[in-house]
Amino acid sequence: MKEKIEIRLREEYIKLGQALKAANLAEDGVDAKYKIQDGLVKVNGEVDTRRGRKLYAGDVVAVEEDQIYIVR
Repeated sequence: MKEKIEIRLREEYIKLGQALKAANLAEDGVDAKYKIQDGLVKVNGEVDTRRGRKLYAGDVVAVEEDQIYIVR
């Protein structure tokens, strides 16, 4: 199931863990934490294990086959 999900920023940025929850790709903060720590999440093509990573407009997050686009 390949999804393209857009998250519209309300602030200057959103944190990676929050983005996974907002896109319904993590059930809660703990689920997001483990997906990120286990290296299942890529930001702009590179694995990132920082749950607090700040995402800005133009960033693309990949979780397995799903993609999250951060837009303003």
